Amino acid sequence: MNEQDEKIQIRGLVEDVVYQNRDTGYGVIEVNADGQPVTMVGDLAFVCVGEEVTAYGRYVTHPNFGVQFRCDACERTLPTTAAAILKYLSRGAVSGIGPAMAKRLVTAFGSETLEVMAHNPEKLLEIKGISEKKAKQIADDLSKMFGLRETIAEMTKIGLSTDDALQLYKIYGMDSADLVKDNPYLLCGFPLYRDYVAVDSIAEEWGIGSEDPRRIRAGLVNTLRHNAENGHTCLPTERLIDNTSEFLKCSRDAVEIELFAGVEEGFFGHDSNDGLETTFLMDNYLAEKYIAERIRFLASSDYISKADAEQEIDRFEEKNDIRYEPLQREAIISALTSGVVVLTGGPGTGKTTTVNAILSLCEKQGNKVVLCAPTGRAAKRMSELTGKDAKTIHRLLEVDYTSRDRLKFLHDEANPLKYDVVIVDEMSMVDCQLFASLLKALRPWCRLILVGDFNQLPSVGPGNVLKDIISSGIVRTIELEKIFRQAAQSLIIVNAHAVLKGELPDLSKKDRDFFYLKCEKEDVPGMVTDLVSRRLPARYHYDPVEDIQVITPSKIGFSGSVTLNGELRKKLNPPSEGKEEMRFGPSAFRDGDKVMMIRNAYDIPWVRDNGEQGAGMFNGDIGRIERIDRRKDQILVRFEDRIATYSYEQARLLDHAYAITVHKSQGSEFPAVILAVGDTPVRLRYRNLLYTAITRARELLIIVGNEQIVDMMVANDGRLGRFTGLSRFLTEESESDATENNDC
Repeated sequence: MNEQDEKIQIRGLVEDVVYQNRDTGYGVIEVNADGQPVTMVGDLAFVCVGEEVTAYGRYVTHPNFGVQFRCDACERTLPTTAAAILKYLSRGAVSGIGPAMAKRLVTAFGSETLEVMAHNPEKLLEIKGISEKKAKQIADDLSKMFGLRETIAEMTKIGLSTDDALQLYKIYGMDSADLVKDNPYLLCGFPLYRDYVAVDSIAEEWGIGSEDPRRIRAGLVNTLRHNAENGHTCLPTERLIDNTSEFLKCSRDAVEIELFAGVEEGFFGHDSNDGLETTFLMDNYLAEKYIAERIRFLASSDYISKADAEQEIDRFEEKNDIRYEPLQREAIISALTSGVVVLTGGPGTGKTTTVNAILSLCEKQGNKVVLCAPTGRAAKRMSELTGKDAKTIHRLLEVDYTSRDRLKFLHDEANPLKYDVVIVDEMSMVDCQLFASLLKALRPWCRLILVGDFNQLPSVGPGNVLKDIISSGIVRTIELEKIFRQAAQSLIIVNAHAVLKGELPDLSKKDRDFFYLKCEKEDVPGMVTDLVSRRLPARYHYDPVEDIQVITPSKIGFSGSVTLNGELRKKLNPPSEGKEEMRFGPSAFRDGDKVMMIRNAYDIPWVRDNGEQGAGMFNGDIGRIERIDRRKDQILVRFEDRIATYSYEQARLLDHAYAITVHKSQGSEFPAVILAVGDTPVRLRYRNLLYTAITRARELLIIVGNEQIVDMMVANDGRLGRFTGLSRFLTEESESDATENNDC
């Protein structure tokens, strides 16, 4: 598509509406501009026939639809002449008014028709066919329509898109513009989450001072939210005050006053333990408190006796000619007798075998069991290993897309899941918000089996749930340690366990499933690209896009995902005639690109190959672009057995995935993995990051880069800590319960 650089202005009358999507804001309209027909595309979903528009943008040439005017901003004016109003109403601008009724209204009120409809609806009773109820409905509909248009107009004045205005309108209604003008920092929160620095500049222009309470409170939220993105559910209060004061360049006293005012109002969560005070975003505070309460309850619940469980296992072993290791047996007994149990251990230690036994025995007892995992790939792998259907936690809970609030699920305390046992795999990936939502959906007697490897990286979202539950000591935890004989044949598994023990992996062997290729940092992109595009497909018959995944600790550097994505994309999916391309800010996508979701989005529609429809795509989902639809500004992306539809705005949620970071690879397993460590930053050279990377490979792992970096990662067992409250809340409640029992 060729575009002119110069932005121009066009004014005209809307003659026809070709296409409109009021969920995304996108529209295609035909405009009469001084007698010349113009096709406009852009944020035009609420423009109606008969309106006058003043549009700002540029002409573009579409390969299929010819010359179009791409509208960046649009001012709309309601029709003022009787003829224009007649056309406007006849085309269904107002619900319930068709051509015949429009003619009667305009005949009666002429150029004042819209004014009468909006402000003097009682006069409409003079018109045949309009009752008092219908007159009120017309006035209400027109009022709502004007309110939405005014909101869009006001929001575009401060640089927001129609899509942004629509999201604000869904939450705040017709007061949206006034609320934002009173406190622009609302833009930093739900639902837009705009960059604080950008909003702060707007606030300064509007006269909000450096120590205004609105600015300081938003700054505190920004500091906590930034740290939540790094996994912390809270921060030490003194650190929070210092960091926010430095960030805002304002006095520490002003920040402290506003923080404690927020705590008093219940805006922030607060906890104190042995003199250390911590402050939370309220949603994280409530989530960890709720988790502690429910886990404590489940841990105190008993089911069948240990003797009965032993007999059940004995019969199962005899019938299936199998003998479980002592720790496996202990885990199965705990799952049958307790309300909650944690099963952990590294690869090859028999977690899947143990889970299959728990699943079979629970079903034999007549329990209704469900399997779930935090990601689609993890759920699919769980299904393959157990032979049973497994769902993502989001799919199990069912996202409520009608909610105007933040993420909400259909299943909660009022509508619990109808299961007796819930088994969660890849528990290390589950953050505190998602886990709290799952617990809310469990019936009181439902048992919970948590399966995961606490040595892997913690969740991308806030919290360290699995580790905190284990460290609290109140939940029965079984760690499987023995590597089974068949698994011991794999160097991937053997080296993964060696790394956990602080031992160097064997990088010398060249005839198994684990290889090391020495490479200078500047040569890493070339070697990785050659391995993916030529050497591995030729030797192992791997598909370079579907079967091979490049992972790396960092985004930056020669070995970073940004550089590697650029090189791999040039080789695996170069531009060619017939391939559509679209640019979104600094990113560009083309047909066939391998892409990944970089944030959860619950409103992206998808259709499965079997016709099932739904919505919601999640952080870490990997797919390929099937088609870019320029006419609708949409991207169709295939994720395994379903195709998701992204609007132009939603494309910012995608990133190239030829190479991904280790953090983004969590919960996934790939046939072949290439780990690039040519110039890994020092802060990312630690043991459990290397361990997580190694355990992503199912059949083949190749490490490319610097052996010394691998050695440093093995030697560094200093995990990146997280500030959380869950372990303390669990222990606190246990101590409190013990005290109450002693008092009794």
